[in-house]
Amino acid sequence: MTDLRLGVLGHGLRGSLARTAHRPGAGSRVTALAEHDAQARTEAAVAFPGAVISGDHRKVVEDPDIDAILVLTPDHTHADLACEALRAGKPVFVEKPLDITVERCDRILRTAYETGTRLYVGHNMRHMPVVRLMRDIIARGEIGEVKTVWVRHFVGYGGDWYFKDWHAERRCTTGLLLQKAAHDIDVLHWLAGGTTRQVQAMGELMVYGDNPHRRAPGEPKAEDWYTKDGHWPPHTQRALNPVIDVEDVSLVNMRLDNGVLAAYQQCHFTPDYWRNYTVIGDRGRLENFGDGPGGVVRVWNSHRSGYRSEADAEYPVPAAEDNAGHGGADPLLIDEFVRFAREGGRTDTSPVAARMAVATGAGATESLRDGGRPREVPDLDPELIAYFERGQTRAGRGPGR
Repeated sequence: MTDLRLGVLGHGLRGSLARTAHRPGAGSRVTALAEHDAQARTEAAVAFPGAVISGDHRKVVEDPDIDAILVLTPDHTHADLACEALRAGKPVFVEKPLDITVERCDRILRTAYETGTRLYVGHNMRHMPVVRLMRDIIARGEIGEVKTVWVRHFVGYGGDWYFKDWHAERRCTTGLLLQKAAHDIDVLHWLAGGTTRQVQAMGELMVYGDNPHRRAPGEPKAEDWYTKDGHWPPHTQRALNPVIDVEDVSLVNMRLDNGVLAAYQQCHFTPDYWRNYTVIGDRGRLENFGDGPGGVVRVWNSHRSGYRSEADAEYPVPAAEDNAGHGGADPLLIDEFVRFAREGGRTDTSPVAARMAVATGAGATESLRDGGRPREVPDLDPELIAYFERGQTRAGRGPGR
């Protein structure tokens, strides 16, 4: 089998996905890449020997020798670039979130439907071993029917990752309840078997907004913008983004269409980084302790009691590929996309689910900036839902390109 020839748009923080996808002789390789930043282009030329490197995305989108396209650019550019690639008839991978507004997400889905071109959204957490394990436990009925889900996200490196570049600006992200939480909201929906219909939130810019140590507009990020053990406590951060107008802590309540009640909390100035999921059904509950190697998922479901640290069942998080991104999920994500780009069919990630995660995050952000007033999550056109649920095929017709 010849390699799928990939064109890449963007080689910034998400360039790791392109490098994961570049495996000459093993199914896929990057043959063209567009990036507006000169230094990033230089780095891409080293990472992808022989690939055509350009500052013009059209040279990738319009290249007849490209089989599929990865859109790895900042979030607010996804709709324009994805729609252009879809209209060119090339299967498209869009890194999460799908975009930063409901309207832009719907435009992508509508373009995929109208052109019949395959669309894939990179919600890699659906391939994380800990998420698969929790979903399997729920599917086996160990906690009964899911009734409520609680998620806490401790973003220990938030000051580095989200407040030193475009992530800190509403115009590029809407807010971190959309940009960062899209992962967790999608997983929450997946575990609960429903999507949010009503959302309410509160949040503040509590820590980084008071920090006066900002880069000048146009000044590049400092070379030490991220360190594993440094930049602590949060007020010692330096060279933050010139504009910071997104919240660094938030609390969200959700009512899903199947009656499940859910809650999500996000904080960007904690000393540790991890996610904690608690899923409670009508016969028990599960909770993860750690989300990578050495982590476990514990289940309590045999009897009532006071607090007890020993669970009724404990399952180790399965091992993942060493040094693979997102707990081993990224190679699996790329595997699924390459197969989908070649053959079509159903996938574990879902453009409709990705849209609903964005719609929930956008509604939550509107709510927290409006005194916590609840928001209804807008419906998606049933015609589009049916199309994507059929594996991106029209009724009575074969799959898209």
